[in-house]
Amino acid sequence: MKYKVGDNVKIIAGDQKGSSGKIIKIYRKKNKALVEGINMVKKHNKPNANNPKGGIIEKESPIHISNISFVTKEGDATRVGYKFEEDKKVRISTKTKEII
Repeated sequence: MKYKVGDNVKIIAGDQKGSSGKIIKIYRKKNKALVEGINMVKKHNKPNANNPKGGIIEKESPIHISNISFVTKEGDATRVGYKFEEDKKVRISTKTKEII
């Protein structure tokens, strides 16, 4: 998995194309990521002890990894590559060759 929690990513496909956010959680088995403020869905909640009224809440839904791209400090979308530096594997930006 080339992405980690806390990475800034840009959406490159789908309804939210062009928007960006920070990765909150990654689902490795499903190849999906939860991005802050992206792919918002409305969920209907039944009344329960914690929420006696119930109602409709809005929350993020996972988006497929293929639809996101890493964002550099300048704001450009780039792919993520790897290289070895002093016996340590590090992530690099393929566009700018900077260490992430």
